[in-house]
Amino acid sequence: MKKFMNVFAIMMALVLVLTGCGNPNANVVPKTEESVKPAGQYPLSIAGADGEFVDIKKVPKRIVSLIPSNTETLFALDAGDSVVGVSDNDDFPKEATKKEKVGGMEFNLEKIISLKPDLVLAHSTLGESADAGIKQLRELKIPVFVVPEAKSFEETYDVINQISIIVNKKDEASKIIADMKAKVEDVQSKVKALDEQRTAFVETSNAPEIYTAGEGTFIQEMFDLLNIKNSATKSGWYQISSEAIIKENPDVILVMYEYVPKIVEKVKKREGFSTINAVKNDRVVQIDEDKISRTGPRLADGLEEVAKAVYPEAFK
Repeated sequence: MKKFMNVFAIMMALVLVLTGCGNPNANVVPKTEESVKPAGQYPLSIAGADGEFVDIKKVPKRIVSLIPSNTETLFALDAGDSVVGVSDNDDFPKEATKKEKVGGMEFNLEKIISLKPDLVLAHSTLGESADAGIKQLRELKIPVFVVPEAKSFEETYDVINQISIIVNKKDEASKIIADMKAKVEDVQSKVKALDEQRTAFVETSNAPEIYTAGEGTFIQEMFDLLNIKNSATKSGWYQISSEAIIKENPDVILVMYEYVPKIVEKVKKREGFSTINAVKNDRVVQIDEDKISRTGPRLADGLEEVAKAVYPEAFK
C-alpha cells in the first residue's frame, strides 16, 4: 500500500474497525510473567489491553495481525510462517507483503473469518469503533488478543515478551530484547562521548498544518535517551506555526514522513526558515517513520537513526 498518511495521523487518528479500547487500563502493558503461564505450557489465559482474557488452547498456527508492529514482532520471533493475514499497511519484512491483506482503515471481517485464524492480534490504538468487530469474532470463538500500546522502550520489551509467550517463542524474545538493549546502550555511549547537547525539532506533517511531538511522546523519550533538547515546548502531539519553529531555532530538523516528494528541500525553502540553524548548517534530515512509530523490534534501530541525524560525528 502506498504511504500517504503522516505519523501524526497514524498515531493519533487511527479509528479502525477491529479492537476494543474502552477499558481504562487499555494502554497499560501487563507484566507477562504475572498474567500467563511459562512459555510452552498450554492452555493459557492472558488479559489483553481491553481487559478481556483470551484463552489459547495451543500454539497458534493461523494468525491474523491487524497492525504493522504486531506483524514485525511475529516475524522477528520466527513466527512469520504462522501469519496468514496482515493489514494493508504492512510492508516489513518483505515476507509480510506476500500475506493475505485484510484491510487498512477498515478491516474486512469476512476476509478475516475466511482465513480461519486461531488467533487475531489487534491493538489498543485501533479505535473504540472496533468493539462490534471484536465481539463478532469472539462470538465465533475466534480468540482476539488486544496488544497494549507501548509508550516506552521498557513497555515495548514487555509487549514483545507477551506476544512471545502466546506463540511459544520466549527464547527468541529474550535474544531480541537483549540485542535491542545492547544497541540502545551502544548508541547512548557514543552520543555521551561527544559531551554536547543539541536542539532538535521533529515534524510529522507538512505545512501549512505542521505537527510536532512534545512531552509525553515516544519522540521525547528518544530525545531524553540521546541528550537532545526538544524544540517542542508543549505536551503531546500538537500543531505548531512556522513562526514558532523559527523562534525556537533548532540545530536539527527531523522530518518524520515520506508522503511529500523532495520534502527536505521544501522545508529549507519555507519562508523565514533560512535563518534557522538547522537550515543554515544543512541539518534538515528525513528519518524512517516506521522504525520510530512502530513499537517493535526495530525501535532500537530508530533510536540509532535519530542519533545519527543529530550527532552524526559520533558514528564516524
